[in-house]
Amino acid sequence: MVRHFTELSDLGSEGLLRVLDAADRFQVQRGSPSHPRPLAGKSIALIFEKASTRTRLSLEVAVVELGGHPIVLSTEGSQLGRGEPIPDTARVLSRMVHAVTLRTFEHERLLELSRVSSVPVLNALTDQSHPMQLLADLQIIRRARSRLQDLSYAWIGDGNNMANSWIEAAGLLGLQLTLACPRGYEPDERELERARQRGARLKLVHDARQAAAGADVISTDVFTSMGQEREREARLQAFAGMCVTREVVAAAAPQAMVLHCLPAHRGEEIAADVLEGPQSHVWDQAEARLHTAKAALEWALMPDD
Repeated sequence: MVRHFTELSDLGSEGLLRVLDAADRFQVQRGSPSHPRPLAGKSIALIFEKASTRTRLSLEVAVVELGGHPIVLSTEGSQLGRGEPIPDTARVLSRMVHAVTLRTFEHERLLELSRVSSVPVLNALTDQSHPMQLLADLQIIRRARSRLQDLSYAWIGDGNNMANSWIEAAGLLGLQLTLACPRGYEPDERELERARQRGARLKLVHDARQAAAGADVISTDVFTSMGQEREREARLQAFAGMCVTREVVAAAAPQAMVLHCLPAHRGEEIAADVLEGPQSHVWDQAEARLHTAKAALEWALMPDD
């Protein structure tokens, strides 16, 4: 049976923790002769329909260090840019590579690829979710705090793909998560309800300090994502007061962790002195993308059952 990784839920609660365990092992083993190479002799297609720095770097290096061969495809450099149907691309890829990662806009493109592909398909970001980033976030939190449960989490910003993946993680792991979003930019209520039914303790507010109050982890993202550039001015007005400043962080628990998936717009969604400050973990967060990418690829390609 093909293992696709389109959402965190594909892992399940226990699978998610096992992937984090694997990421920890890969981090310790990096640079060691004992580093496993489970992708030896395998080729992995990495498709980017959206610009990328951390996702491309982490996946390409991960494939190489796992012993595989990464093949990077962009929209402009492939027939996808000329309108080749996703099912046609999926059938060709399935005959030539051992797995595919896709970074794209509409989530349906990822699902269509996974429905037709006979090799694993991994979500490298869509407008709906970003599960690979959440793996990295969860890994560094667990390494710093030795646990994920019994912590208070705050998301401050847009109810976007990152917020959706935080909501999904909260459902899988039973986390306490407060989201602060401007009115009109809240996450889909269906996502919230689905996570609540799984055990998430969710709260939706419209004030950054209220969300941060007592939080052990504060996370944010850009207010204007790729594809929303025409909305930039309206969004900056709507998100006024949502910047993660020192005052917002001061409302959190002592030594609260501050996360940002990058790239960051200093002075918009996060203050420069917070991003560069002692409670910022964004650079560990970026590095963790490599270790968790390896773990996700291993999970998809090397079934343990």
